[in-house]
Amino acid sequence: MKIIPAIDLRDGRVVRLRQGDFDRSRQFDHEPQTLAARYAGAGAQWLHLVDLDGARAGRPVQVALLQRIAAGEVQVQAGGGVRSRDDVARLLDAGIARVVVGSVAVRDPDTFAGWLDAFGPDRLCLALDLLRDSDGRWRPAVDAWQATGDADIAVLLDDLAERGLRHVLSTDIAHDGMGEGPNLVLYRMLAGRWPQLDWIASGGVRHRADVDALRGTGVAACVAGTALLDGSLALEEIAACSRTA
Repeated sequence: MKIIPAIDLRDGRVVRLRQGDFDRSRQFDHEPQTLAARYAGAGAQWLHLVDLDGARAGRPVQVALLQRIAAGEVQVQAGGGVRSRDDVARLLDAGIARVVVGSVAVRDPDTFAGWLDAFGPDRLCLALDLLRDSDGRWRPAVDAWQATGDADIAVLLDDLAERGLRHVLSTDIAHDGMGEGPNLVLYRMLAGRWPQLDWIASGGVRHRADVDALRGTGVAACVAGTALLDGSLALEEIAACSRTA
């Protein structure tokens, strides 16, 4: 149950969005590389980087910055606007250890399965960003959370798990950046239904108690963004949770 610090990048700066809304963006006075080194020094084994400009453009934009951060002492998973095999290769060539793919995997799982075969299951992570409809059905968001796909997530996950999928980052968008805590019911359902996958929970982590609660759901790790930036989740917890994992 490791903590993976998140760094969201917009115009080369560290920001956080509320529920993925670009109009509700909060900027932090941190230089991205310095912040990444700070997290590495606190014991982080991985960083989760999001190229928000790439997510809006539909192609990776801040590759040079991602590359500089990836040259540090911590492994990096990164996404935002990955739409083609060339995008995946470009990020891997830039030193990204694991590329996060959302929209393509949801809309065209055959293409994503081909990337799993070509690059290896440990070099890719499915971003399963979810919104719950009024009928209670979970729907995957696409295009920087600006739209929802029609894919049945059970069918999608069953298919991709059979074709080599190993890592899944799942976000309950309603909880993202809202300071309300993670959706434990959702993550318990996902990890219980697909225990063969390494689940990374994202959205809502506020403090150590949330991390401990997520441990009980069966997920392998959680992403923490605003909580680390605001200090409600102390940097010391990164190493402490790794020791107790």
